Amino acid sequence: MNTRIREILGWYSADNPGTLTNLSRLLQHGYLGGTGRLVILPVDQGFEHGPARSFAVNPPAYHPHYHFELAIEARCNAYAAPLGFLEAGAAEFAGQIPLILKLNSHDVLHDEKDPLSAVTAGVKDALRLGCVGVGFTIYPGSAHCAAMYQQFREIAAEAKASGLIAVCWSYPRGSGLSKEGETAIDVVAYAAQIAAQLGAHLIKVKLPTAHIEQPEAKKVYDKTKVPIGTLAERVRHVVQSAFDGRRMVIFSGGAAKEDDNAVLDEIRAIRDGGGFGTIIGRNSFQRPRAAAIDLLTRIMKIYSGEMQ
Repeated sequence: MNTRIREILGWYSADNPGTLTNLSRLLQHGYLGGTGRLVILPVDQGFEHGPARSFAVNPPAYHPHYHFELAIEARCNAYAAPLGFLEAGAAEFAGQIPLILKLNSHDVLHDEKDPLSAVTAGVKDALRLGCVGVGFTIYPGSAHCAAMYQQFREIAAEAKASGLIAVCWSYPRGSGLSKEGETAIDVVAYAAQIAAQLGAHLIKVKLPTAHIEQPEAKKVYDKTKVPIGTLAERVRHVVQSAFDGRRMVIFSGGAAKEDDNAVLDEIRAIRDGGGFGTIIGRNSFQRPRAAAIDLLTRIMKIYSGEMQ
């Protein structure tokens, strides 16, 4: 274990040896092992968006083994998915890649303004499947946010007691926010802070825009001249908002993009802003397999410093 990994583990000194071991497994696996950076393949879109919208563009991705194989061959740090996908391959690929079980999901058949995801699995399922951690989505800004905060806090406590990592997808959304506000810099930074305060080890947020949603926050940003003009500056501010970088913040790959360079430009901004990495789904598994592995490899080379 190198100095960087020891430093990161030191930020989580309240945790037990089991959780620290699983955090170390995550940080030391794959192409970026030992760098303190992470590239994770998440595939919860089948539940979240529907099978055709998720997989028809690349039909091999309908098969659950496809995603295990993609994450393993690309040498990702981990593969994250809901219960069904992990159950359909955890035995066949046991020990080959760290797994994160996504414990809740939201469908679009009844796409309400104030989302509340269904809890579809539990910590015991993650232990049974050999996962390093569990993931859970909260929606700051939703009328149901208080219920989700309590759900995540209880799940995080059970995960920690069981020696697992708690990963929080913190996605602002709901009647409390405008559409533009969902990715506003003040709101995304707030979402990262909320997840950190709820006890998340690893926090996933969307890349922020320069828009400021809250009038009271805008006064502070203007008065203190917080740098938010570039994407790298905004990433740096979001990371700062998660305990001054003492909680790992990784960023969503966002909507599908046909242009690899558009994806890579975002990766460079995350790197330059001190982000801990990327959790990239549609921009990987919706590409043909060889193209996906090539893109993921280039992303990892940017994070490792091998490529500008």
